[in-house]
Amino acid sequence: MEWSEKIKDYENYLLLEKSFSKNTLDAYLRDVNKIKNFALENLHNVTPENISYEQIQEYLFQNSKQKFSERSQARWVSSIKSFFNFLVEEEIREDNPTSLLEGPKLGIYLPDTLSVNEIEKIIKAVDRSSILGQRNYCIVETLYGCGLRVSELVNLKVSNINFKENYLSVDGKGNKTRFVPIADFTAEVILDFLKECRINIKIKKKHEDVVFLNRRGSAMSRVMVFIIIKELAEKANINKTISPHTFRHSFATHLLQNGADLRYIQEMLGHSSITTTEIYTHLQTEELRNVILNYHPRNKK
Repeated sequence: MEWSEKIKDYENYLLLEKSFSKNTLDAYLRDVNKIKNFALENLHNVTPENISYEQIQEYLFQNSKQKFSERSQARWVSSIKSFFNFLVEEEIREDNPTSLLEGPKLGIYLPDTLSVNEIEKIIKAVDRSSILGQRNYCIVETLYGCGLRVSELVNLKVSNINFKENYLSVDGKGNKTRFVPIADFTAEVILDFLKECRINIKIKKKHEDVVFLNRRGSAMSRVMVFIIIKELAEKANINKTISPHTFRHSFATHLLQNGADLRYIQEMLGHSSITTTEIYTHLQTEELRNVILNYHPRNKK
């Protein structure tokens, strides 16, 4: 079940964010399902979250014995690397077991982030004239203002918000609860949404405590949030691969750029290991490199 669930999430990611053609999508899913079948048949209790580099190597070695073309073998590597890059970005894994595999696009995986200006463009692209538009505005501000995972956003409860002290109680990965402080501006956006808009939605039973609801009064799905963000990015003419997680990356990157301590960022993001949080130091290094390339006299023609 765990393999199937993660592969389904990966399929949605390829459809919504990568806009793969049907043939390319089918090929990638076929490749990933092959390693799933190998794991289920040969590796006891091995899941996408704990499969090792050595086990993936063994899978590729066994496949190579079947005399597939070099092009097919290269695509296997590309598909598998793409799948585990997705798991790392979604923070389902902290390490990437495919980072040492020979194939295209080697090196550390750096997620896309948004500048403050790009975030403002996306926010301005929201049509706030309707209840759902106000909800979408609140979603964007909450993702960026609190650094939540999309699963944490759709499961956020009204009872988890303390407006007196301005913090959220978030049930993160592994059922670990953490407390995320809310800036006054973000708290005001959420409170206004709850008081002025959410009360006008006819809420279904068992969803009375859910903050973000769909038009039918039920909790929103992850896929719906992906679609909302994708449409807003297109409307704002942002030419980057953007997902709800991009706002989480931007939240952390902007905190680091403005002098926040990495340990505090780790705590707010709910990372169990500082290694996961350290990816944002690589993002900052990449920005410094671009400054040298763009502004140093020796690089000017």
